[in-house]
Order: sequence, then structure tokens, then C-alpha cells
Amino acid sequence: MITTRFTKSFGIQHPIVQGGMQNVGIAELVSAVANTGALGFLTALTQPTPEALTKEISRTREMTDMPFGVNLTFLPTLKPVPYEEYAQAIVETGIKIVETAGNNPQRFIPAFKAAGIKIIHKCTSVRHASKAEAIGCDAVSIDGFECAGHPGEDDIPGLILIPCAADKLTIPMVASGGFGDARGLVAALALGADGMNMGTRFMATLEAPVHDNIKQQLIEATERDTALIFRSMRNTARVFKNQVSDEVRALEARGGATIDDIKHLVAGERGKQALLTGDADAGIWSAGMVAGLIHDVPSCRELVDRIMREAETIIDDRLSNMRGPTLPPSAT
Repeated sequence: MITTRFTKSFGIQHPIVQGGMQNVGIAELVSAVANTGALGFLTALTQPTPEALTKEISRTREMTDMPFGVNLTFLPTLKPVPYEEYAQAIVETGIKIVETAGNNPQRFIPAFKAAGIKIIHKCTSVRHASKAEAIGCDAVSIDGFECAGHPGEDDIPGLILIPCAADKLTIPMVASGGFGDARGLVAALALGADGMNMGTRFMATLEAPVHDNIKQQLIEATERDTALIFRSMRNTARVFKNQVSDEVRALEARGGATIDDIKHLVAGERGKQALLTGDADAGIWSAGMVAGLIHDVPSCRELVDRIMREAETIIDDRLSNMRGPTLPPSAT
């Protein structure tokens, strides 16, 4: 077993997190992840109302008695979001772990802390991670440029971002972006993280509420099959490369494109339908560069058990066998 500051602080067995994923982080997936001993997060804004979130939390509790949390993301949306009401639903249902992302969550921290909730804030830069620690977050999830969704605007990959963050932070840190197997977990730990977050990899599991055609797309994809959109608007998002993302990028490339010019292409309902119907070109849907490392569709249990087993083998066998005899101190 691999134990870290993160597993101890958050009461989980394995240093693996299934972070928030719009239209994917629902009870079936989150409970399956929790039952492996990893940490799963319901995505609050996947639910249309705070009342629906309350019901989804109850559904998840019917499927697991292990720890799980709720993701609450603060990002620009086409429709106003009643964030205070979602936060209240989280508190009132007795959730004890929250993953925040996007804009600064400071105004919600007092209520979460008063309810005994631990807060993980997802960041894309060292400065934002340091700010999260300063305002009272209990841990951070640091997203490298490889990640699905919003990687920020600095374009710093995980190999640099993770150790830079580790040098500055004193709270536990989870590495995110480009992680999907045991090699990634061991690398994350070596770089100074206390665990790893996986999103796209969990999309390609039996329990993920995603059409089999989408899972097959991820299996067939390479590390080059994602696209960056919203670059011109400084709200960059990494999505699966398809006809819609190509059209968005073409509109942006012409110059002067606004959200009004592309909102019919990037509407969340279109992306949701792509995931549900299996039509990969029906809308925009998030995927990370880790798609190039996805080769099967296991159960969550099979995936997590395999990662932990192989991670221990890498540490105990491969890395240990690289050590030669200890050299005596050089004479001076």
C-alpha cells in the first residue's frame, strides 16, 4: 500500500482522485471509484438544480459507504449559476470533501470550514496554488498543460509545474493532467505530489456514464487528438479534436470572434448529447492528452487495483534495481 499525506488527511486508501467532470461525474461513476478506495467527486453543475444535487448525493450514498466529495467549479457560463445555493446543498447534505475549481473560492470557505468540510482547490499555476493555501484550502490539485478542460493560460506542463508547486506549498498536493497509469502515479510522487488526479482515464471505464462509442474513440486516440479552443478569449479549454472543435478554431483564427459567434457550437447540451449518443462530432467534449495512454475499458476496481499494483512494482523492483553499490566517500 502507498500512503501519503493526502491519503491520511482525506481518509482514503489510495492516492488517486477522480476529479470533477461535467456530465460524467455522477453517482454511478463516483461510487464505483469510492468503492476502490480512491476519491471520487460528483460534479455539482452536472445537476440542473441544487435540489437535484441533493438527490444525487443521496443516490451516491446508496451505492457506497466510502468517502467521496463534490466538485463546484466557478467559471464563465452561458447561463447564470446559483453558486450559493449549490454550496448550501453541499453543506446541508453533510458532504465532508469539496473540490473547487476556476475562480477564487474564498467567499465559500468560511461556510465550508464551519461545516467541517475539507477543501481541495484545483489550480493551473503556482501562484494560484499558493493563494489557495493562503486562504485556507486543505490541499490543491495542480493541473499541468496536458489536462482536459481548462489548463489556464501559462501553458506550463506538469513536469515543471508539479515540482515548482511542491517547492512552494506546505499543504498536500495532487498532480493532474496527463495521468492515467502507474507510471504517472510514481512520477507524480517523485515530483513532489501526494497523489494523482485522473479524469479522461476514468471516462474509459465500465461505470462511466459515457456511450461506448466515445470510450472507443479514447482507445483509438493518440496524444495528438485533442484541440485547444477559446485561446483568443483567454479561457483556453482542451477538448477532443472533432468537427466542432475544428470549426471553433477556424472561427477564432479569423480574428475578432466573440462568445456570441461560437456559443451555438460549444453549448453544454450539445456536448452532453455527444457523450450520451456516441456521436463524437455532435458537440464539444473534454479530453486530455492522456488519451494516448488509454488502451482498454476496465472497471474502476480493475483500473485502480492495476495502477496500485504496478506502482508498487515500479518502486520496489524497477527503481530499486537501478541502485548500485554505495560508493565510499571520496578522499579529500
